[in-house]
Order: sequence, then structure tokens, then C-alpha cells
Amino acid sequence: MTKAQTTAVNETIENITAAGNEAFKEGFEKSLKSVNEINSFAKDNVDAVIASATAAGKNAETLNANAVAYAKTSMESAVAATKALTTAKSVQDMIEVQTDFVKSSMDMFLGELNKTTDLYAGAVKEVAKPINDRFAASVEMVQSAR
Repeated sequence: MTKAQTTAVNETIENITAAGNEAFKEGFEKSLKSVNEINSFAKDNVDAVIASATAAGKNAETLNANAVAYAKTSMESAVAATKALTTAKSVQDMIEVQTDFVKSSMDMFLGELNKTTDLYAGAVKEVAKPINDRFAASVEMVQSAR
């Protein structure tokens, strides 16, 4: 083999090696970027679950406080009606006290039912929002990868 041929072979080997190294470097950098994106996405998912759980806890406290307040008000109303019944002067007075108590109890119950329904609806929206946002982000990520 002549010196020119040896030089050409060495240059070819160096070019192939350089191209291989460059391709390996690019592939490694792309892989590293993908791993970092996946880790970031997973962290955001965990953050969303934590936000959802936090919202669930806060809403549970609100719902519980609301239920306790209603129970207290309901009990106070029942005690007041019982006292009024025991001091009634006639059967007519007893019927009026009982009728007023039942009417006010039903009104209070229906108001509380509406309030509780609104609280639950708001809680569901608030708890689901972080998870829904992450789902939308995953759909967007998949569509952008196409």
C-alpha cells in the first residue's frame, strides 16, 4: 500500500470515527433531554396529585364544618321547639308550635341541601382540576411528539 493510500485510509477511518462520535453525542444528548423532560413531567404529575389531595383535605374540612354547624343549628331549633311545646297553653298552641317547627326545619334542611350540593360541586371541580390539567398536558405532549 502506498503512502497516499495509507493516508486516504487513515483519513477515512478518522472521518468515520468522527461521524460516529458526533452521532453518538447527538443521540446521547437527545436521550438525556428526553429523560429530563420525562422527569420534569413526572414531577409535575406528583405536584398535581399533591395539589389535588390538598384541595380535597381543605374541602373535607369545609364540608365537615358546614355539617357540624347545621347539626348544631338544627339541635338548637329542636330544643327551642321542645321548650315552646312544654309551655304551650292549649292544644292549638302546640299544633302551631309544631307546625312552625316542621316548616322552619324543612326550609332550613332544603337551604342546607342546596348549600351542601354547591360545596360538593365546587370541591369536585377544585380537586379534579390539577389532575385534569396534567391529563391535558400529557395529551398535548403526545400530540406534539407526532
